[in-house]
Amino acid sequence: MNRAPERSEYRLTNPVLVEITRGTLVESVHRGSVTIADASGEIVLSVGDTETPVYPRSSLKPIQALPLVESGAADAFGLNTEHIALACASHSGEPMHTTRVAAWLRHIGLGEPDLACGPHPVRYEPVWREMVRRGEAPTRIHNNCSGKHTGFLTLARHWGVATAGYERHDHPVQQAVAKALGELSGLSGELPWGVDGCAAPNFALPLSRFTRALARFADPRHLAEPRASAMKRIMESMIAHPELVAGTGRACTILMRSAQGRAAVKTGAEGVFAAIVPERGWAVAIKIDDGAGRAAETVIASLLNSLGVLGKDDAARQILVAPVLNTRDALVGERRPSEALRTLSLRR
Repeated sequence: MNRAPERSEYRLTNPVLVEITRGTLVESVHRGSVTIADASGEIVLSVGDTETPVYPRSSLKPIQALPLVESGAADAFGLNTEHIALACASHSGEPMHTTRVAAWLRHIGLGEPDLACGPHPVRYEPVWREMVRRGEAPTRIHNNCSGKHTGFLTLARHWGVATAGYERHDHPVQQAVAKALGELSGLSGELPWGVDGCAAPNFALPLSRFTRALARFADPRHLAEPRASAMKRIMESMIAHPELVAGTGRACTILMRSAQGRAAVKTGAEGVFAAIVPERGWAVAIKIDDGAGRAAETVIASLLNSLGVLGKDDAARQILVAPVLNTRDALVGERRPSEALRTLSLRR
């Protein structure tokens, strides 16, 4: 494993981005960093430490899906926008996800045992409760990354390389991901990496560089083919199928629906969130220091709101300012953007 440099004092200096209140007092805070970049690579906004390497975690998935589309594998196997959205997904394991992944695996001549990711409980509680009632155990297809892994397997099939071990860092599939990330971010040499929760490698890089890489998706017209078309197709597939990228009641799905086609949004573990805003030609990436997903959701909603792409629907607004409830469902506080976050000027 190639280890990323250790972090030290930056956590103490990053600004407070989210506040949790109870009554009239701020009870807890979350610090973090934010970067916005345009498709030319210019940093539009930088808040906090954006140069220490971080793992993008599942926010990396649009780039992990790039070799699948760019190589011609997606077309060779007749994949549509639903397949590509699932390749970028951290899905909830609902039937709309698992049935499609299972069918995709059959289509490429493989099955659930070929997935390197392990099983985990379904994220959508009604489905999980029903599985428990029936005595059903989750499979690898229920893993939130099973679409990404099926995309990896499809690429391996297309190239005629081994499917066994496709998740290893030295496998051609993962080397293609690393190469694409390096090219898009402008970084040379081997990137630090670690093993993600789903068993695939995740590559570390400064938040500023990751944002630059994502911003290429926002306006890929000046890139060479087939990369430009592949990036446009990935972004449009995510926007077209927000329910497949995440699931019922999930922040990515809610925020993309609220944006009504104006943004592709992708969460990652440990307080990472990213968004691609094609009308601006911008990408946004954030990292919450303590890894809190609740804070990352509030920050990305606040930034989308400042960019003018967040709708007025209640579901999205309750991510922007989330109620804190007690066990009797009484309102006792709120989770809200800090003043520093609310007052960022993004109308350029």
